[in-house]
Amino acid sequence: MRKRARQAVTMAMAGTTLVAGAATAAHASVIPQAPSSTPLTRTAPAASPAVSPGTTRPIPTDLAGLGAAFNAALRTAYAKMKKDASLPSGVSTATSFWDAETASGKPMRYRTVASPYWPLGTKVRITYKGKSAIGVVEDFGPAEWAVAQHDIPAIVDLSEKMMADLTGVASNTVHVRFQVLKWGKGGVYRHSGTGYHLAMGRR
Repeated sequence: MRKRARQAVTMAMAGTTLVAGAATAAHASVIPQAPSSTPLTRTAPAASPAVSPGTTRPIPTDLAGLGAAFNAALRTAYAKMKKDASLPSGVSTATSFWDAETASGKPMRYRTVASPYWPLGTKVRITYKGKSAIGVVEDFGPAEWAVAQHDIPAIVDLSEKMMADLTGVASNTVHVRFQVLKWGKGGVYRHSGTGYHLAMGRR
C-alpha cells in the first residue's frame, strides 16, 4: 500500500516537472517583436498645370514692358553710335587767335574756334595730352597758306583762352585730336583745299 502511494507521488511530481519544462520551452521559443511603426505620410508638392504642346505661356505684363523699353534703348544707342561713327575725327595741327569780331557775329569767347571747312555752329571736342575742351565754330580760318605750312594741316584755330587752358601758352601751335560732335547749320568758308579730307574724316 505504501509502495503504491510512493509511486503515485513520484509520478505526480514527474508530471509537474514535465509541464513546467514544456511551459519554459514554449516561453523561450517566443521572440518578442518590435512594435510596428506607422509610416510617415509626406505631402507631394503641387504639380504645375500641364501645358499642351504648341501652347505659349503668357508673358507677364511687367516683363513685356521691360523688354520693350530695353529694345527701344538699344535702338537709340545703336543709332547714336552709327551717327557718331559718321562724324569726322582725327589728329590735326591747332593754332590760336583772338579777334574782336567773328564771322558768326558773336563776341569772341573761350569756346570760339575757327575752321575753313566746318560750318558755323559746329560743335567740336579738342583734346591735348588727355585734357579736353569743347568749342563751337564761330569764325573762319586759318587761311590756306597757314593751313598748308604745317606737317599736319592746321584745320582748326582755337581761341587764345582755350589754347592757354589746354597747353599753358595762349599763342601756340600744337598737334591735337579733334572730334566733331555735331554739325552746325551756318555758312562754310571753303569746300576744298589743303586738309579738307582730314576735316571731313575722309582718307
